[in-house]
Amino acid sequence: MAARAPVTAYVGLGANLGDARATMAWAVQQLSALPACTRSQVSGLYASAPWQAQGPDYFNAVLALDVTLTAPALWQTLAGLEQVAGRQRPYRHAPRCLDLDLLFFGQASVQSAALTLPHPRWHERAFVLQPMHELAPHWVPPELLQRTAQQPCTRVAHAGWVDAALAE
Repeated sequence: MAARAPVTAYVGLGANLGDARATMAWAVQQLSALPACTRSQVSGLYASAPWQAQGPDYFNAVLALDVTLTAPALWQTLAGLEQVAGRQRPYRHAPRCLDLDLLFFGQASVQSAALTLPHPRWHERAFVLQPMHELAPHWVPPELLQRTAQQPCTRVAHAGWVDAALAE
């Protein structure tokens, strides 16, 4: 069987419980260490208010990966990492120690009970659009950035935040 050609996937990372930076950096490290995943690029780190919820502010970032996994396999890997990190889902938009969303998987369009690609709400959230624009400006038209400009979202660290968090 021939090896699958790599596909560029974009993963949204977020957390607002515990040591959010360290947990997100751990997730980037875990994904980068998978044989089928190569870390291409990680955005800067952003702080944002919870989306339609209460709780502490979030840290957010986007990770671009070149992967040879299928979209469902990558999605399952992300869910597994959330579980290892201690993610619980007591209610919709609950605070979380780690949130990993598969935003894009190349040009794929997927509609299933478990997975929808592109992510159905990626274009509504400044905490996705701003870091995504850093990595892939061609995916984020200026009108989307303008439409979400009123949402509180501030860049708090450059792309080196992962190494800094892992060194602490």
